[in-house]
Amino acid sequence: MIRLDTRDPGFAAQFDALVNARREADADVARDVSAIIRSVRDQGEAAVRALTQKLDRHDLDASGWRIEPATCERAFDALDSTLRDALVLAANRIRAYHEKQRPADTDYTDSAGVRLGARWRAVDAAGLYVPGGRAAYPSSLLMNAIPAKVAGVERIAMATPTPNGEVNPLVLAAAHLAGVDEIWRVGGAQAIAAFAYGAGRIAPVDVVTGPGNAWVAEAKRQLYGVVGIDMVAGPSEIVVVADAKNPADWIAADLLSQAEHDVTTQSILFTDDADFADKVAQAVDRQIPELATAATARAAWDANGAIVVVERLEDALPLVDRLAPEHLQLAVDLPDALFDRIRHAGSVFLGRHTPEAIGDYVAGPNHVLPTGRRARFASGLSVLDFMKRTSFLGLDESALTELGPATVALANAEGLPAHAMSVAVRLRFNH
Repeated sequence: MIRLDTRDPGFAAQFDALVNARREADADVARDVSAIIRSVRDQGEAAVRALTQKLDRHDLDASGWRIEPATCERAFDALDSTLRDALVLAANRIRAYHEKQRPADTDYTDSAGVRLGARWRAVDAAGLYVPGGRAAYPSSLLMNAIPAKVAGVERIAMATPTPNGEVNPLVLAAAHLAGVDEIWRVGGAQAIAAFAYGAGRIAPVDVVTGPGNAWVAEAKRQLYGVVGIDMVAGPSEIVVVADAKNPADWIAADLLSQAEHDVTTQSILFTDDADFADKVAQAVDRQIPELATAATARAAWDANGAIVVVERLEDALPLVDRLAPEHLQLAVDLPDALFDRIRHAGSVFLGRHTPEAIGDYVAGPNHVLPTGRRARFASGLSVLDFMKRTSFLGLDESALTELGPATVALANAEGLPAHAMSVAVRLRFNH
């Protein structure tokens, strides 16, 4: 963990290094992923079967390519009632939030008599990637599947690796609750390629969303254009802006809530109180050994953690904008005063009693968010990621007479005479 102070002479250079630190995996996976994609594109189902045997150590023909809906329903029914109720609460809140994102069609006639508008329609099919093994997150399944359902996607397919043929029952329960139509026992870059090109019994989709490892992220990057994607996500991150009125243990726990994800996670605290900074650092060190995820959290905090002391909390805001964090907590009495001045963040958590973890599960807003400073230009997953907009326009003779001459002039100026002619012939006919 590094400790910075904006009053130190070398602060600017030190903060630049923090902003520009590369936390993605060092291994160059692009070549491996490219080979996997080519294999699935050219060999289809046979390639998917062979790669699953090699990487996940089970034979799809023996274990079964698909997990049937009845299996998911049994997994849901078998859940402990407290956990089942928690999943239902999360699903209901996620659905309610995303239903308010549905865009409205437009249709109007302007002063020139031109009918203009746009219609929104869902994509036909969406593919959801759900990590397996240790990184089995039913919350992520809900965050991806429910917006697709709200958008009106007719076919929702899910791919999840099942190492050694093992399936996470909590993920299956979430799939039942979210209404997933198909579940394939396929993971990695080969799953993304199968969704993009189709692979025998796995039909292609229009959009692929969901988190994954470096190979999954690289496959989405390479296949964008063949298929739509949500985003290319990197390591998770949290920035907390907090004053000394907070219990140090609270803020330490907030920082560790992201550090336990992965050794590449970044957790940063901005505070205007040096003594409070010390207390938080000490609380982090006390709490880490208590975590089942201690090894990961320790490595992430030591490598990527930071505490930045500022003169006033307002001074932290331009620094936060430079980081454009995935998650931003404003742990102060009047968070809106700071929030109003923030330009770049994936999701913002307002006040002392709004830990980021609430947003991961049951609050409602999507937890699939831009990382790696991408919040400067990107947003979290939404209903719109599963929809597309078709514009339309209609002119009558009067409207064409009004707009046609300018169109002819511009088309001729661009050296496109056929464009000009398609308008001009109508203008001559009308007159």
